[in-house]
Amino acid sequence: MKIIELTLYTNEISNQLKFYSSILGFKIIEESTSSFSVQVGHSKLTFKESEKSFIYHYCFLIPSNKLNESIEWLNKRVAIISYENGRVIEPASKEWNADSVYFLDPAGNILEFIVRYDLNNFNHSKSFDLSQILCVNEIGMPSKNLKKINRILVKKLGSKLWTGNLERFGANGTQDGLFLLVNYNTKRNWFPTEVVPAPSPFYGVFESNGLNHQLSYDKEEIVTHSKGLESCKHTD
Repeated sequence: MKIIELTLYTNEISNQLKFYSSILGFKIIEESTSSFSVQVGHSKLTFKESEKSFIYHYCFLIPSNKLNESIEWLNKRVAIISYENGRVIEPASKEWNADSVYFLDPAGNILEFIVRYDLNNFNHSKSFDLSQILCVNEIGMPSKNLKKINRILVKKLGSKLWTGNLERFGANGTQDGLFLLVNYNTKRNWFPTEVVPAPSPFYGVFESNGLNHQLSYDKEEIVTHSKGLESCKHTD
């Protein structure tokens, strides 16, 4: 699966615009008084203004050999979240075969640079820069009913549960793009923070099995959209 487009909502639109354009350095490809978009590899990431505050967890995929260089790059721009003894790299489990570093944006969203060694997507450029970010690779999808959410994704996108379980935490999709399925009743925080997962709304275009699917997630319900803009709400 690939995340082609992802739209998130924020009541910090001005600060988010400054963060993505001036601090991280992304080129703004679309902008209005209430929204802006940046290109992140093959993914288009959009923020739209909202009255309510929402917190998301999403991550950027980078080449498998660029984690240490990306840490040097991030350290010049943001505060990386650290653990005991100042450690900033979080090695994942054997099933994930990945390493990550985490940081926050002005809205409090939990961002991540991740390398996935199984993808063997090496980049031999001399130094890390924005052009080496491959895509938006994950989006959190908290719900109290992961079985229902996973069942709908399987039915409508043809995607599969890649790892984990449907009781506490699982991931639906492939290593090229994942929905992070989190039961906020049993998993009480977004690692590595104390932020409680909440079902924040998003819209996206997701490529699965060679087809693009338009999907919205709001109030723990999935809505898919056809090319004619008709929508279908899925509750089972």
